[in-house]
Amino acid sequence: MTPPRTPQIPVVVLAGFLGSGKTTLLNHLLRNREGTRIGVIVNDFGAIEIDAMTVSGQVGSTVSLGNGCLCCAVDASELDTFLETLTRPSARLDVIVIEASGLAEPQELVRMLLASDNPHILYGGLVEVVDAAEFDGTRQRHPELDRHLAVADLVVLNKTDRVGEAERERLRATVAELSGPAAVIPAVHGRIDPELLFDPALRPDHEDKVRQLTFEDLLREEADGHEAHDDHLHAAYESVDFTSDIPMDPRRFIEFLDSRPDGLYRIKGFADFGAGDRDHTYALHAVGRFLRFVPRPWARGEQRLTRLVMIGAGIDAEALLAGLAACRADGPALDQSALDDSADADAAAAAVERGMWGVLRYVQQEADPADVREAVAEA
Repeated sequence: MTPPRTPQIPVVVLAGFLGSGKTTLLNHLLRNREGTRIGVIVNDFGAIEIDAMTVSGQVGSTVSLGNGCLCCAVDASELDTFLETLTRPSARLDVIVIEASGLAEPQELVRMLLASDNPHILYGGLVEVVDAAEFDGTRQRHPELDRHLAVADLVVLNKTDRVGEAERERLRATVAELSGPAAVIPAVHGRIDPELLFDPALRPDHEDKVRQLTFEDLLREEADGHEAHDDHLHAAYESVDFTSDIPMDPRRFIEFLDSRPDGLYRIKGFADFGAGDRDHTYALHAVGRFLRFVPRPWARGEQRLTRLVMIGAGIDAEALLAGLAACRADGPALDQSALDDSADADAAAAAVERGMWGVLRYVQQEADPADVREAVAEA
């Protein structure tokens, strides 16, 4: 079993009611993309200002933002068509962000993405933006907000500068209760670290030393004139690294993933399952409740390691590392009786194979094994 020929592009759904700050957050991502090429799909009508460009009811059109990013205004029924356009190799995009209408049902967009037959996309999570200063009033006017929060993978509690500390803590607790396991990140003016949503591009956006000045340059100069670099954004979340040269027990590992704690937003990396599959390493991509494994052949001479990065808010780093250490295959097996009752190697091999069933449930089956050679870059 092998991965798709080309890297899959994560698709992030950005939702929130009118005035919550979705477009401000999107503009922040575009300003701070650091060479990452972003495709923007605007699922809305009317005048929507994005990065000094205006899309006025241009449903079915694609607008270049002049900085390597693209913007489309589409009807939800045309989503698949535009995803096909934006995932073409010629677009050279690294991530796609769908800005949902202020009155949209975000779970419908998520359902469309998960049901899409496009092999080039990977679900990147549902981000719900809420206005801290107007949260109670918005919830009263739009009771469906509770439902939206319940399906979110990441909640951005925006405009926290407009409320006091006690009120901020009350709102954070309320939002956390409504959103369950989702990570809750406080923000001002939509400024969150882009690495919460996507990895920086590994290649420079422009290889030439001399290039045309873009909107990104102008906006960055404007921002630099008013405030320092947003290093403080990293304080809103935590990143935990785990490395093991001992293979993971697949059954234990799946149990860990199925019970991952609240606030753990993203897990990415590669897992070695040892005897479970000696020929492949497994790229892991988890965002919110979504989980996917993509196997790829070990490279010649590649060190066989499990390497994971976990990103979240309010997470217990020591507990996560201890939980993962307990998933290693050098500990007592979860179903030791399957091995104790049988001394022959065939029974032992069958027990190992059964342990991989949980992993294989999260492996996408659409790829054609005959023409696969590369691993998924977004893990």
